Amino acid sequence: MDTIADFLTVIRNAGSALHKTVTAPHSKMKEAIARILKDEGYILDYSVEGEKIKKLTLTLKYQNRKHVIQALRRVSKPGIRCYVSTKGIPRVLGGLGIVILSTPQGVMTGVDARKNNCGGEVLCYIW
Repeated sequence: MDTIADFLTVIRNAGSALHKTVTAPHSKMKEAIARILKDEGYILDYSVEGEKIKKLTLTLKYQNRKHVIQALRRVSKPGIRCYVSTKGIPRVLGGLGIVILSTPQGVMTGVDARKNNCGGEVLCYIW
């Protein structure tokens, strides 16, 4: 079961249905992805709710009744992992989108990974 793909699908479906917020089960990886989405301006905010069973709530962002995130694509899957070196980090739409990597230094964008000179597992593309 791929929980990150499920998380991205929840965001994609909520955006196409023009929902204001979306809730998903919490994990540290999903929270790191939500932090990157907020820092890059793809969502307005996120919060972690609950003590025993935690939920991650995202506040989605729209412009002219269109979702800011045009597409989300999962790259590395449980069956086929995709690892890259620093020089092999892809650019999404010529730099208009972002690539999210899981590196030894934590989850970060491709730009940050190039600055820190570390490669890792390519989680997803977002544009």
